Amino acid sequence: MHTITVGCTAMAGVLQSDDEGYDTSPLRYHGDVDAMPGLLDFAVNVQGSAPPPWLRDRLAATLDGLARYPSAAHDAAARAAVARRHARSPDEVLVLAGSAEGFALLPALRPRRPVVVHPGFTEPEAALRGAGLDVTRVHTDEATGHRLDPGAVPGDADLVVIGNPTNPTGVLHPAAAIRALARPGRVLVVDEAFADALPGEPESLAGECALPGLLVLRSLTKTWALAGLRAGYALGAPDLIARLAAPRPQWPVGTIALEAVLACSEPAAVAEAERAAHALIAARAAQAAALAAVVGVTVLPGQAPYLLLRLPDGHGARVRGELRAAGIAVRRGDTFPGLGPDHLRVAVRPPEQVARLVDALSTALSPVLHEIEVPA
Repeated sequence: MHTITVGCTAMAGVLQSDDEGYDTSPLRYHGDVDAMPGLLDFAVNVQGSAPPPWLRDRLAATLDGLARYPSAAHDAAARAAVARRHARSPDEVLVLAGSAEGFALLPALRPRRPVVVHPGFTEPEAALRGAGLDVTRVHTDEATGHRLDPGAVPGDADLVVIGNPTNPTGVLHPAAAIRALARPGRVLVVDEAFADALPGEPESLAGECALPGLLVLRSLTKTWALAGLRAGYALGAPDLIARLAAPRPQWPVGTIALEAVLACSEPAAVAEAERAAHALIAARAAQAAALAAVVGVTVLPGQAPYLLLRLPDGHGARVRGELRAAGIAVRRGDTFPGLGPDHLRVAVRPPEQVARLVDALSTALSPVLHEIEVPA
């Protein structure tokens, strides 16, 4: 692992470079840009095309109340449901308009030396740099399976952001390694947007109450197909939650999103998510095997509901273009710090869709097969 400090610059434009030579606008590039209408979507990590019927009915039932402002009582009920789900107290919960809102609020903590572990979700760095802060990047390495080395994080960092499992690598870091990053005077932000997609939520710190400075962010987007609603929550000590929430406007989360957080935190929903996680992990294993059988495709180790692929050197952009021409959207990898144009991220999808991806990849890579050494 290695560290680099990146200065703050504007993030407008397309693949614009700052004075340090770093692309800045890609920090705000996400899979929805790749997943244009009409394409088979492997770019966005949302499971399913719509929420389950019971959840749709539950949310629809709130529509008749939309003439009223979101109520404090509704927010309290949502916080109480989340608190029961993670064995915490309601004052340790902040309901968010998506976990991305939690990252947007990080500058309110007034860090002096923020660190973001990469490759990882880029919104935290975008928010911090957008507030005029210099951000130190700590890079994990493919040679070590992108495993976290807590010792690589500078000792004077007063805010550290890491995903677990990490997006886009899919690596699940041991909880002990994450805990090793905590220390007095430091806020440790753990992005657990995909934690409920793994059976039993291994290595999660969502229920950790005693770790100083811990802030865990959760999303409902992926498991419940609610990307368009924006619903999630933060977990942390009451004083930390209060600091994070200080700049928010009145009524920051709408009525439907409050109901979604409440509904998806109830025991029946948690049990349903657990069943879905078991099915998802089996589908992931089958998809990884199918993709690994394509000559020229390297499937990197991971456990999340997406796979990071590496293609032959210099062919990533061309292959991505050919996949798009074949009607398939994948997530480009070169907008993630630490990855390059030959990396692709693909979501876990049903077998018939995976078969289309495998066929399209095989076709796109066939011109370079003679350049690739196939083990005997």
